[in-house]
Amino acid sequence: MDITTGKVRSALVVGGGVAGPVTAMALQQAGIAATIYEAYDGPADEVGGGMGLAPNGFEAFDAIGVGDAIRAVSTPMNGIVLQSWNGRRLATFGTLPGLDPTRFVMRSELFRTLRQAAEARGITTVHGKRIVDATEDADGVTARFADGTTATADVLIGADGLRSTVRRLIDPSSPAPQFAGTAGFGAMVRDAGVAPTDGMMIMAFGKRCFFAWQVLDDGTGIWFVNLPVPQPLSVNEQREKGGAHWLAHLKQVCEGDATPAAQMLDATDPEAMLFTGSTENMPTNVVWSRGRLVLTGDAAHAPSSSSGQGASLAAESSVELARCLRDLPLPQALARYEELRRPRVERIIKETARTNARKAAGPVARVVRDALLPVMFKMTKPEKNAWQFRYPIDFEAPVG
Repeated sequence: MDITTGKVRSALVVGGGVAGPVTAMALQQAGIAATIYEAYDGPADEVGGGMGLAPNGFEAFDAIGVGDAIRAVSTPMNGIVLQSWNGRRLATFGTLPGLDPTRFVMRSELFRTLRQAAEARGITTVHGKRIVDATEDADGVTARFADGTTATADVLIGADGLRSTVRRLIDPSSPAPQFAGTAGFGAMVRDAGVAPTDGMMIMAFGKRCFFAWQVLDDGTGIWFVNLPVPQPLSVNEQREKGGAHWLAHLKQVCEGDATPAAQMLDATDPEAMLFTGSTENMPTNVVWSRGRLVLTGDAAHAPSSSSGQGASLAAESSVELARCLRDLPLPQALARYEELRRPRVERIIKETARTNARKAAGPVARVVRDALLPVMFKMTKPEKNAWQFRYPIDFEAPVG
């Protein structure tokens, strides 16, 4: 740390998913040397399903020069159509004026693109480093890893996801993620056997599950399901039963709904099934920082996948954290970072909780939901929700 200004010059970034590489690249751009420490023994390029990247997320990606690389591996979604189980259209949301469309990307492609961009900039990722403890002194913070090795820098940034170890090091009484009532499944199919959806993602509140799909002009299809489950379901538990089991079960659950679920599930290779485990939210009473330790991304604020904002918010926070560390002494930097970010992310988490409740609705609640949603959406102007998608970042602007 610069002893004359108290500003950070080096950082340990724990976690190599989305937030980790974005944080490291943003820090490098801010003049702060960063090394990524990842628990996995190798790149996690094949981990996870698909996700939406919102326009606000691309503001952050563009701020560090990786936006175009991510656009190249993602597919634009011109809008979203919401419908009920019987095919009744509840609402249509197009791209807001002045904004680029949300884009769909496979998590593996996003991981690979970010990893390669960080490598191209000379940022080191050290694999097989599972953090177990951290100690601080006047000179810096030292991370201790499960293999007995250590690393020291001015600040330690936890970008280690929903079950963050760094979060527990900051606050041993930190709350656990909250189960949101559903489990996620999905796949990409080469020949969906279904008509193209003209760039729209169609989402159906089915009688027994939530089914969404998009079909491109070349016949490639993307689908995902949020299945209400009585208790949390892990990715390992999903995998143990296998793709064939879940495809048969989901086809049965979707039966009777006015969706192409049967055709798209039949077109899915069981080995290509993607499992995402339970949908979960992080509670809003998380402590974000202590001393030289701070959180970013899902470790700090994880809206469930229903928000379509998880990766985008992670990118925003990672870039804003780098700007704060560039411009302010450490204690003030972390305070300003939280001041900038917490109100926004907690508002989105609150909005997402309502969406999750709709997806997990029972028979009676489903009838009420389908009756009220068209009225609600008709009364709500699209611009009212624009705040979620408009978050310009001027990286060069000083943080006040």
